[in-house]
Amino acid sequence: MSKPTLSIDEISKIFLTTAQKTLETTTRQEVTYSTTIQKIPKVSMKPDLTCFVQFDGDYIGLVIMNFSADAAYEIYEKYMLAMGIPETELATGLSSAEVTDSIGEITNQIMGQVVKDVGEKFELNAVFGQPKALTLNSAITLVIDADYAENRRLSFKISNYSFRIEIAMEHTEFIHI
Repeated sequence: MSKPTLSIDEISKIFLTTAQKTLETTTRQEVTYSTTIQKIPKVSMKPDLTCFVQFDGDYIGLVIMNFSADAAYEIYEKYMLAMGIPETELATGLSSAEVTDSIGEITNQIMGQVVKDVGEKFELNAVFGQPKALTLNSAITLVIDADYAENRRLSFKISNYSFRIEIAMEHTEFIHI
């Protein structure tokens, strides 16, 4: 048997590459990530736009994607332009339902690919709910009615705008046999 690894660390690595590839495909923009995964005491929904989704199955947890207004709008704008929507038809502000809906859809795509990638690498399955995206004026710390003892933060950039993915999971280890 090989040495066990924390499942959240393995899944965090998959999130880094999957989120990068998905965002680069959907926005046609370069997306970079920090090679440092941060261990954090708790997860929070932070301004200006946040999107969260729970997953459950062989591994369980919560994902929160936190965007500054500039990062969220950049992703929305490039996503819509890549789909052929004329610039004159784009929403003009972060509070538009089109922006939050687009961020929710992109989160859905990222989650779908992450679940697929984890399944292929570890032969484990999970399902996830509908991502919920909303704009915030102040941070909200989530108190989850589950034993999500492990928390990580992943940092990304698109066009020099930063955004983060925070992951909370139960404490589990992957042991390869």
